[in-house]
Amino acid sequence: MEKSPLIVALDVPTIEEAVKLVEETEEYADIYKVGPILFIKYGPSIVQEIIKRKKDVFLDLKLHDIPNTVKEAVRQASEMGVYMLTLHTLGGTEMLKAAAGAKRGKLPILLGVTVLTSMREKDLRELGISATCREQVKRLVQLGKEAGIDGFVCSVEEVEEVRRIAPSCVAVVPGIRPESFHKQDQKRTATPSEAIKMGADFIVVGRPIYTSPSPKETAKAIINEIENAGKHR
Repeated sequence: MEKSPLIVALDVPTIEEAVKLVEETEEYADIYKVGPILFIKYGPSIVQEIIKRKKDVFLDLKLHDIPNTVKEAVRQASEMGVYMLTLHTLGGTEMLKAAAGAKRGKLPILLGVTVLTSMREKDLRELGISATCREQVKRLVQLGKEAGIDGFVCSVEEVEEVRRIAPSCVAVVPGIRPESFHKQDQKRTATPSEAIKMGADFIVVGRPIYTSPSPKETAKAIINEIENAGKHR
């Protein structure tokens, strides 16, 4: 069964709020993103709560450590039943290869984080990186592809380039904001239809859904917008 292109980010402070959000949006989403906020507080129990509801977990921990540590973390995520897992491509080839070799079967889908959507060129300069965001993304995508990871998290501004370099990869685009929603701390953003038209397989939406008076209706509107853009479930 093809999965919904909408990934709902559970960037809320409690497991009760997270479960409620899953229940309110389950008709329109199959994958739910769990980040550091919930995972640090609740650990594997938050993952189990979502899987128990027959939904998939996108564990967004952006792993970046020595190869052996990342390898063992990927193994643990695989045993937990995690569907998607992020790691920083800046960890380098050895770390990425160790991660790719640690999976039990096809899961989790390993997603390389290239340049965070909150960053611009000036932020890269502070880190001693002279490349533009686009150049840096291209370099890291090529590295990740050669290391054997499954896909990438990138902004809408780079998704076409990601698809060109790694056409069979899974492309996940965060920073999605409906027109009526303020961008806040995300700088490289897009609407749902823009991201899909540019080549995203999945979009990640958080605040526009969980701050909505009706998360269900907001999720429904996003799916309708995606379908109108020509991408159906």
